[in-house]
Amino acid sequence: MLQGKTIILGVTGGIAAYKSAAVASALTQAGAKVHVIMTASAVKFIAPLTFQAITRQRVVTDTFDEEDPSVISHIDLADRADAVVIAPATANSLGKFALGLGDDMLTTTLLAVRAPVIAAPAMNVHMYANPAVQAHMDTLIRRGVHIVEPGVGFLACGYTGKGRMAEPEEIVARVVDVLSKKQDMAGVHVLVTAGSTVERIDPVRYLTNDSSGKMGFAIAEAARDRGARVTLVAGKTEGPPPQGVEVVRVESAQNMYDAVLSRASGADLIVKAAAVADYRPAVTAPRKIKKKDESLTLQLERTPDILKALGAGKRDGQVLVGFAAETNDLAENAMSKAKNKHCDYIVANDVSQPGVGFGHDTNAVSIFTTEGLVEAVPLQSKRRVAERILDIALGKLKFGSVSEEPQL
Repeated sequence: MLQGKTIILGVTGGIAAYKSAAVASALTQAGAKVHVIMTASAVKFIAPLTFQAITRQRVVTDTFDEEDPSVISHIDLADRADAVVIAPATANSLGKFALGLGDDMLTTTLLAVRAPVIAAPAMNVHMYANPAVQAHMDTLIRRGVHIVEPGVGFLACGYTGKGRMAEPEEIVARVVDVLSKKQDMAGVHVLVTAGSTVERIDPVRYLTNDSSGKMGFAIAEAARDRGARVTLVAGKTEGPPPQGVEVVRVESAQNMYDAVLSRASGADLIVKAAAVADYRPAVTAPRKIKKKDESLTLQLERTPDILKALGAGKRDGQVLVGFAAETNDLAENAMSKAKNKHCDYIVANDVSQPGVGFGHDTNAVSIFTTEGLVEAVPLQSKRRVAERILDIALGKLKFGSVSEEPQL
């Protein structure tokens, strides 16, 4: 997939540097010529010899280490690069890149490079959430840098949260996406919903579901990276949303209905990935309901049907994609939903299957129209599933039919 491509792999000083060896190996096995640049801090975590053995290329650590007098190393590498990958990208390296500083081999090369740059942040959860770090990432995204969002999990510092570097296969997949798809969604406005809604019983209790928002976030991130202008309407989610998109936070189904319907007319593609509550308490108690010996009965009423309203108001040329989390009769339910809600596509998944649906980093979906199955996408990362959903939706948006791009 990367045969003949020249990739610069920048390794900065974080514990996740050990995973960069797997990134270098995967890029090399995919056919790329990989040139590794390490910062002074990175060599404290992993030896340059490791990368030299993997890539069979000289590893550069010093700006002034000029082996070939006929070229200036950082300019020569920048000119030859088809893409630059920074993995891990520490808070310090992201800051220097955003501010245009060039005080080592990696940062001076980045200042000279004209190829796409893909950065995989890795740091403590609180460092990642720091406003300065977030601002630097926003700056880089506006300049066209592709951010591979870190994962959520146990971190080397002992905390659990968002900050773990993305897995090597995800980083390599992003490189392939960037070099193959370029900006095929430039000029497209995408409206995405994500997460679950919260329906209040009283000030401290509510009804909700298990949706984490990860699928909606993956769709928003993928559309952003392909050049789209993205509006993300998010309810209750795990972790922060992707950078570089307009985020509208909501709580209840009614809040989401109002936010989505007020923005729907300006969107070219709507992907409703949120899991919205079907019912809410008919009455919300103004104060905490005290526990009593007798049972408590809640009267529920229907929430507004966002997808149905979007389908009823869909304008010519607009593409509407809905989601259906099922545990049985997947095809029948999905096609019925596509018909009743006037959707172009329904993305259905069987959430009773391992690794599928709520809370997982992976998903397996089947994409339906009213006429039947378009494609079954096997279990893989939600980002890769998102890419295929966008491939199909973009084909409909631009050409009136499913994209002819090869399936994943």
